[in-house]
Amino acid sequence: MKQNLHPQYNDMTVTCACGNSFVVGGTSKTLHVDVCSKCHPFFTGTQKFLDTLGRVDKFLAKRQAASGYAPKNKKSSKEDKEVKSLKEMLEVNKKKIAEEAKEEAKSE
Repeated sequence: MKQNLHPQYNDMTVTCACGNSFVVGGTSKTLHVDVCSKCHPFFTGTQKFLDTLGRVDKFLAKRQAASGYAPKNKKSSKEDKEVKSLKEMLEVNKKKIAEEAKEEAKSE
């Protein structure tokens, strides 16, 4: 094995921005961090989840309003949903035209 391949492992002092410091093992003498377990909101219990803009309530209101929505001007019939040949489509159109003509004749 090669000699002097690994760096020296010493005690390292970690200093937080809040002033807390503790000793861990490492390859350098000091380390400066912004947040530690003494000041981090998750560990201190001061973590808060805020919905300041009411986005969740706004989404739920939109979803509830959309539940009663019915599309306009859409005729959904059993005939329209089935796949047909050209001959069958022409026959259906002839029937519709004949029915419309009968309705016009009744109204006159």
